[in-house]
Amino acid sequence: MGQTITEKIFSEHVGRKVYAGEIIRSNIDMVIGNDITTPISIKAFEDGGFEKLVNPEGFAIVLDHFIPAKDIASANQAKISRDFAMKHDLKYFFDEKDMGIEHALLPEKGLVLPGDVIIGADSHTCTHGALGAFSTGMGSTDISFGMITGGNWFKVPEAIKVVFNGKPKEYTTGKDLILEIIRILGVDGALYKTLEFTGSAIPHLSMDDRFALCNMAIEAGAKNGIVAYDDVTKEFLDTRDSLRAEPKIHYSDDDAVYTQVIEIDVENLSPVIAYPFLPSNGHSVEKAVEDNIRVDQVFIGSCTNGRLSDFKVAAEILAGKKVARHVRLILTPGTQKILRDATKAGYIDSLVDAGAVVSNPTCGACLGGYMGILGDDEVCISTTNRNFVGRMGSRSSKIYLANSAVAAASAISGYITDPRGL
Repeated sequence: MGQTITEKIFSEHVGRKVYAGEIIRSNIDMVIGNDITTPISIKAFEDGGFEKLVNPEGFAIVLDHFIPAKDIASANQAKISRDFAMKHDLKYFFDEKDMGIEHALLPEKGLVLPGDVIIGADSHTCTHGALGAFSTGMGSTDISFGMITGGNWFKVPEAIKVVFNGKPKEYTTGKDLILEIIRILGVDGALYKTLEFTGSAIPHLSMDDRFALCNMAIEAGAKNGIVAYDDVTKEFLDTRDSLRAEPKIHYSDDDAVYTQVIEIDVENLSPVIAYPFLPSNGHSVEKAVEDNIRVDQVFIGSCTNGRLSDFKVAAEILAGKKVARHVRLILTPGTQKILRDATKAGYIDSLVDAGAVVSNPTCGACLGGYMGILGDDEVCISTTNRNFVGRMGSRSSKIYLANSAVAAASAISGYITDPRGL
């Protein structure tokens, strides 16, 4: 019986062929923590009497949710991780000196690779599947177990094959493809399954698009999202300064077993807008324009869409124009490198000239932490990944999820706008 790419990755780590439904113990290539979740893992580690990480070069801490610290509590949270990193001379520790959102920073650094098994105490760890890795979120005590043993227990997930056919139209991005899948499946339609993204559209998707695609697999309940290694992946890896290890490349067999196959014609897919209060509440941008939805804030950033291509398209759309008087446009780059590259390319000047404000790399606004909190009854169009009640601030606020082109166009008009009509 053939195997999926996810089954093959686990098989290599276990040393025998494994299939969906099996409970296995697998070694882990990279364990990831952040400033919110790592202190819990550290406490479990130290309460257990453990003094050494079993694989220190397979453990990364990225301070990203509330950095620079927004208050005393977040400063103390960061201090726990910082002290632990210094005590253990952790090689892969990232704070204000080389900061970024973990799911943007670690691929940029060449620390997550094709064929890896990766876990992180953050649900959007599935982002790294864009590189052909198995990557998933786990709880903080599971992370501690990985710190102690170098491995963890998994149930090998069944797989849903998603076939994207055709070439996406202008302003239809990886964000729209995943919002369409979530619309079809619902928020639990892929529960504990792999979403394996394939089809003739994949070669047309940049790595930025693929990261966005896999990032939101969790919003359909999936255990992981994954895209097989190809020339686009190779080019991305070739441009890293260095790689943590050699990539291990796997492809699904032609006779691999899937629980479901979903085919989508992306040539006829318009940008998708997820209305409040679920990522699955998707509608076409044409419908959103008809609904005449006024916005108070536009947010471009997060681990979903805080990459260079997002600032590029926003700058192109806003060039020579101004943000509507009643709108706040907040830009949050995923990493310092993205900020520097966007500055060198002139995107930041163009966006600031239009009326945007640029923050440091942080998760802040996405989870309602800081750098873009919504007030009572305010409406935001956002490139983030969740639009639950109160996600970005007041429980009476509303969030519409969209791609960066739609967000930028909406900043100009003050209403959700189709960028193709500008």
